[in-house]
Amino acid sequence: MSPTLFINTRVVDPARGLDEPGAVLVAEGRIVAAGASVRNQGAPGGASVVDCRGAAILPGLIDTRVFIGEPGGEHRETIASASVAAAAGGVTSMVMMPDTDPVIDNVALVEFVQRTARDTAQVRVLPAASITKGFHGKEMTEFGLLREAGAVAFTEGRHTIANSLLMRRALSYARDFGAVVAHETQDRDLGATGVMNEGLYASWLGLPGIPREAEAIPLERDLLLARLTGGAYHAAKISTAMSAAAIARTKNDGANVTAGVAIHNLALNDNDIGEYRTFFRLAPPLRAEEDRLAMIEALRDGTVDLVSSSHDPQDVDTKRLPFADAAAGAIGLETLLAVTLRLYHNGDLPLVRIAEVLSRNPAKVFGLPGGGLAPGMPADLIVVDLDAPWIVREADILSRSKNSCFEGARLQGRVLQTMVAGRTVHRATEGAG
Repeated sequence: MSPTLFINTRVVDPARGLDEPGAVLVAEGRIVAAGASVRNQGAPGGASVVDCRGAAILPGLIDTRVFIGEPGGEHRETIASASVAAAAGGVTSMVMMPDTDPVIDNVALVEFVQRTARDTAQVRVLPAASITKGFHGKEMTEFGLLREAGAVAFTEGRHTIANSLLMRRALSYARDFGAVVAHETQDRDLGATGVMNEGLYASWLGLPGIPREAEAIPLERDLLLARLTGGAYHAAKISTAMSAAAIARTKNDGANVTAGVAIHNLALNDNDIGEYRTFFRLAPPLRAEEDRLAMIEALRDGTVDLVSSSHDPQDVDTKRLPFADAAAGAIGLETLLAVTLRLYHNGDLPLVRIAEVLSRNPAKVFGLPGGGLAPGMPADLIVVDLDAPWIVREADILSRSKNSCFEGARLQGRVLQTMVAGRTVHRATEGAG
């Protein structure tokens, strides 16, 4: 593989806090040099030169919460199809949730994901394993064996563990094996019948609501257990000011706690549901505007560490239904970067912080390669035209399922090229969007 030199670019490296005009040199699958110091140094012999014409280079995105149908639900999404969508969206690594059929709760299935990814995927696919066997919330999986096999985290996916003793043991075991427990919290009783955020708008639509407390109550329990055990705990998807305040308090206490937010809870609120638009039935549900603004503030002040797409493909049979009957979830791999860039264009976050929450912090939280452009790091990078406008159209979606909650949205920021380990896996076509 010959070296590649990217010139006339804006280098954004959250690993070093850089945002400056410069160049990037890639060789043998790694970053050789990146930044202003590389400009006007000439190209090594045999190197291909790419003129970025002012476009930015960022480290490839690391999406820590991706649901894929394979195995068992290949009609919704396969590892191969998800990887194509990921590459187009600038995602070079994705943590795959164990919500499959069967559940990823043993070594054989972890190895199946890894083998399938090696054979069919264009980006890095990193399997997470379930905390309990079959998601039954009773018997823990073999953390040590799963970790050794390559599981990068332990999670119940869409499910919440009700048993406090079991959660304590999970955090203790994960601590001993150097792993993180990523948990999505929803009280099974408070949130059992709800389909959207509890509030005035839910009342107008005649739909049962999910109160903010349904997320906060099990979260508070988990945070207490994280303090007790010293285990690494990641609140996978918080959505309310109440939850952000709890995370901030626990961090101030010195606990090993991090938090993520799904992109839809940064960009949308419950008013977007409109007249029962099922593509906006999500988990966690779209909250009130004050909660959305609280999530942006929590991202700004460091309370929230990362942003995920929460990519959750659903087919026509599960989405084209009455709102209360439709499955929760939306795809998001292809729109993650562009929607997050709204915060940059609006002046809410600097570009370095955008790169940090989409690449650097996910790598740190889950102990993954990548997340920066420092010399010696894997050459997982993206070339982005930050100002390129485009519209999300169903016909252009590469994911096997088309249930995007951003369909028809006008976005700004287009991935021109995606590189994984020095190999180009996506290049935008002329006139796309």
